[in-house]
Amino acid sequence: MSLVLDTPARANTPVIRLDPADNVVVAREEIAEGTAIASEDLTTRGTIPLGHKIATRAIARGEAILKYATVIGFAGEDLQPGDYLHTHNVLNGNVAKDYRYGEDYRGAELLPEAERATFMGYAREDGRVGTRNVIGLFVTVNCSATVARKAAAYFDADRLEAYENVDAVVPFIHEQGCGMELTGEPMDLLRRTLGGYIRHPNMAGAVVLSLGCERNNLRKFFDEESLSAGKMLHTVTMQEVGGTKAAIDRAKAAVKEMLVEANKARRTPQSARHIKIGLQCGGSDGFSSLSANPALGKAVDILVRHGGTAILSETPELYGVEHTLTARARNEAVGRKLVERVEWWLEYTRGRDTQINGVVSPGNQDGGIANIIEKALGGAKKGGSTGVEAVYEYAETVDAQGLVIMDTPGFDPVSATGQIAGGANLICFTTGRGSCFGSYPAPTIKLATNSPMYSRMEGDMDINCGPVVDGLKSLDEMGEEIFEKILAVASGEPSKSEAMGVGEEEFAPWPIGVTG
Repeated sequence: MSLVLDTPARANTPVIRLDPADNVVVAREEIAEGTAIASEDLTTRGTIPLGHKIATRAIARGEAILKYATVIGFAGEDLQPGDYLHTHNVLNGNVAKDYRYGEDYRGAELLPEAERATFMGYAREDGRVGTRNVIGLFVTVNCSATVARKAAAYFDADRLEAYENVDAVVPFIHEQGCGMELTGEPMDLLRRTLGGYIRHPNMAGAVVLSLGCERNNLRKFFDEESLSAGKMLHTVTMQEVGGTKAAIDRAKAAVKEMLVEANKARRTPQSARHIKIGLQCGGSDGFSSLSANPALGKAVDILVRHGGTAILSETPELYGVEHTLTARARNEAVGRKLVERVEWWLEYTRGRDTQINGVVSPGNQDGGIANIIEKALGGAKKGGSTGVEAVYEYAETVDAQGLVIMDTPGFDPVSATGQIAGGANLICFTTGRGSCFGSYPAPTIKLATNSPMYSRMEGDMDINCGPVVDGLKSLDEMGEEIFEKILAVASGEPSKSEAMGVGEEEFAPWPIGVTG
């Protein structure tokens, strides 16, 4: 597939052509009505916002709109060269899909162990490696949230100064745990998520706080998740210790005890095969599929060659291009599992005003994305080009290496929470509109799709992928830069969100199910 973006010399044209077969181009900048675009032999018939699409030839009503040589919708009216294309004239429709299970599968071409990149990580007793060394305070139910917050708040920067090898003491608060089904998928999801965080390689120790009478019973939770209290895992039940203040004091005492042990951990050189990245995009725009997403995909390909793992998620935002991923699946069973999850989402959201049913968010629309298929086309590019090794359900432990898919909602905090519960020790998050997301205990690296947004929000953005759009860097060069940043942050360099303490409020287990 041809990509004009990889040729810096083409930056002197105001539009970007992504594939010779396309009948649209993308505006590199805002283009005034009546502007002649010599490279496409057309004149714009309206003002074209930055990142939005222009028809390059006559397109009949009902004819497919092609971007990256992929159908992203159908013309809602007869179109002329130079017409502005967006939600008003690019309509959703049924696209024929050939799942071609496993036909394009390509296993990773692993580098010899001696040639693989390394980072400075925390080796754990079970063989996993952390990128951070955090103590967490968890709640079985929202009723114990205040205890967790107040206990964690006690350990501010001054009190942690003596423990230079401990990155943070963090409360992980959620709104569930009672008023929900006692058994079944909702409780399973909650417990699997909490268990995944408590066992996470970035978690040096944990205190689990309960009220005592909640439906997410502490003992049953520990039994189901095979957790056992000990030196680095403590429990406090409010109704047993005497209430709120007593519980706060018990939690603080437990953390103080664990800090001494946690501070003994030291970073040592570790193979990049221990890096496990959760891939996210939020506040996407028309440049997401041109710069940050495919550049992150290039970095994923590099990571996979070094033996690492990347987790592609946000299932509703893969709808429309899922057949391109099933063709890359390791085998038919893996491909069919992805299709089953997409079909679950279609049934779960049937008749509801959600993006999988066509309409993306106002921010996505303002950024130049017409519908869910166009958004999915960009979102899938975060996964690079290697084979899909496995498909996991939400918050399941990711034990395969290479590119995998985890079924999650599209809402970023909920999606990233599932990935971290599955073992992701870093998050890479692309954004065009300017998401300010952060996460604990796995830090988030944010990648801006365009230079104007990066300049405006540099305090939140770790990497500017805008030079790809500007014609100053190739996707391969951008991918190398992202990979180097991944190694640096994995080794302890704070990401922008981490340095500001963003992430405590973004822990969000999937609140699926009936409450009452």
